[in-house]
Amino acid sequence: MGNKQYHKLFVFAALGIVLAVMLYLGLTQKPAAPALTMTDLSGKPVALAQLRGKTVLVNFWATSCPGCVKEMPQLVDTYTRYHDKGFELVAVSMSYDPADHVRQFAAERGLPFPVVMDSRGDIAHAFGDVKLTPTSFLIDADGHIVEQTIGDLDFVKLRQYLDGIGKHS
Repeated sequence: MGNKQYHKLFVFAALGIVLAVMLYLGLTQKPAAPALTMTDLSGKPVALAQLRGKTVLVNFWATSCPGCVKEMPQLVDTYTRYHDKGFELVAVSMSYDPADHVRQFAAERGLPFPVVMDSRGDIAHAFGDVKLTPTSFLIDADGHIVEQTIGDLDFVKLRQYLDGIGKHS
């Protein structure tokens, strides 16, 4: 082989390595959660950036969504069980959900986590234009979205994830 052939082979191999690294990074890099500050029903600000260091579940829901209503007791249970271990949950009601319905639902069920009304749809838009409920985003302690679930949450899988957090640090 001549020098030109070695050069072509080297360039081809280098391009292959670069493409492999780009593919690997594309598959393993987790998108950052949007840097939002929301306001809960009591008027308290909820800033995702200030929740760094915790695992956060952002759950988009509506009072008119049967699946959302059905999973709410399990969200309460998971929050109660894991909150002291660094888990936070933010329930974001959809823009079409009447404010009085959201307030009544949260009060009647004594929801222990922040409930936020997305009256203008800005929060849903920031999370990739969420339209379907329930839709949940699991955010790791570094502020990266590790999973998006459209539809019912797999609570067994969520609890396994939460149980394993402290074991890997």
